[in-house]
Amino acid sequence: MRGLLQFTLDLFDASIDEPAPLPAPAGPHAPAITLADAVSPASFVHPRATREVTLGNARVAYEFTRGKRRTIGFLVGAEGLSVRAPRWVALRDVDAAVREKGDWILRKLAETQQRHARLESARIEWQDGVAFPFLGQQVRVALDPHHAFDGVGGVLDAGAEGGGAPVLRLALAKNAGAPQIRDAAQAWLMRQARRIFIERLDHFAPRLGVTWNKLSLSNASTRWGSASADGAIRLHWRLVHFRMSVIDYVVAHELSHLRVMDHSPRFWDTVESVMPDYQQMRRQLKDEPVPRW
Repeated sequence: MRGLLQFTLDLFDASIDEPAPLPAPAGPHAPAITLADAVSPASFVHPRATREVTLGNARVAYEFTRGKRRTIGFLVGAEGLSVRAPRWVALRDVDAAVREKGDWILRKLAETQQRHARLESARIEWQDGVAFPFLGQQVRVALDPHHAFDGVGGVLDAGAEGGGAPVLRLALAKNAGAPQIRDAAQAWLMRQARRIFIERLDHFAPRLGVTWNKLSLSNASTRWGSASADGAIRLHWRLVHFRMSVIDYVVAHELSHLRVMDHSPRFWDTVESVMPDYQQMRRQLKDEPVPRW
């Protein structure tokens, strides 16, 4: 067993909403609309594609590899479709298996494409007046070169004019470039993240009967948090984009690993003991797009 046990919450283990139902046929004798017809014409090309098939009217170029496995495996990710097969399976049988799974593959490719579009729509363009979510609420950036804010670089003005979004005032010149604005906003968010995470760790640890001894802010690309058997906790600073209830779920999740170092039913019972609605919070964490920087 490893001396240091670490369990993580995977950022990209996100389940994606099912697409809206397809339209009904125009008349009683009209042919059913298949998923392949609904998404066509379309082209899904993996950047490392080595094989290609046509599914319905859609072109699907996929990455193909062979390995030590007993069955043909399919993976739809951000880059497209990847297929792995045993060394002894003929290529014609691989293509036949891809066609047999065609509806599932097209649905997952379309869902992934839609999710990518949602992420792109949430991209932050760093300039004066841009808005981004903080604790689930939109915050507007205002460049304020006349204040130093006691060396902290920025301050949140919750009493925004006209009852609008709170304003994050950053001590930057009006002609500051996008990298300067982004870095100043990130520094402010990371300070808030450390303060909030410590507060929530101290709230949940006694209720779970555990002790944490170190907090590190993470910038990992594939996980929201992790916990080690020695009581060290890592949490992604960008969790502060989400509502407090979602942050609480991740905090409770990681602290629960200090009692149960796996994802067994006993672990989820531990999480539920302090977060009865953890499944709803887990779904929100997976489904809500994170602003792209």
